[in-house]
Amino acid sequence: MVPDADECYALLEKYKVPPHIVQHSRVVHDVALCLCQMLNRHGEKLDQARVEAGSLLHDIAKMEGLNTGESHPRAGGLLLSRLGYPEVAEIVRQHVVLDDGSPQSHITETAVVHYADKRVMHVTVVSLAARFRDLKKRYGRTSSALAWLEDLEEKSILLEERIFQRLPIKPESLNSLAEGTSNFSGEFENP
Repeated sequence: MVPDADECYALLEKYKVPPHIVQHSRVVHDVALCLCQMLNRHGEKLDQARVEAGSLLHDIAKMEGLNTGESHPRAGGLLLSRLGYPEVAEIVRQHVVLDDGSPQSHITETAVVHYADKRVMHVTVVSLAARFRDLKKRYGRTSSALAWLEDLEEKSILLEERIFQRLPIKPESLNSLAEGTSNFSGEFENP
């Protein structure tokens, strides 16, 4: 069972997700949906409803995590699982770190949402390099935290390569979302 967009927004409201996190989730959703549609046009068989719900709900437990120190991906996954959305729960649980960072033959819904979140800094679509510079500045205060972020950045670069080798566009093309492109997914239909 996968909640539709209206149900996702109702859940975000019910769990008191602040407006700035909802706005971040909307931009992640735009990126993830665009990638999902383009990948499906180029042979992948992604479930668009799962990508949409996972991207909208990926930070549903973010504030709880900031307040308690608990892992917000894990808390969000548990919450959504308890609510009867196990497929979406898995996407949310893995939006920061994928269970299997090794190359796979196909791209999953979880990987698309994970990658989309890595491309959105607050509410702006940025490069992986810019996103990880910001993450390292904010969270890389210890040598172990910095090493963890550098490892995650390397895995994110490999995932980006896997995604875009299937598409007729470059990763930089996603930045046009930040410029308010209204028909982003259709913009690159004819390579």
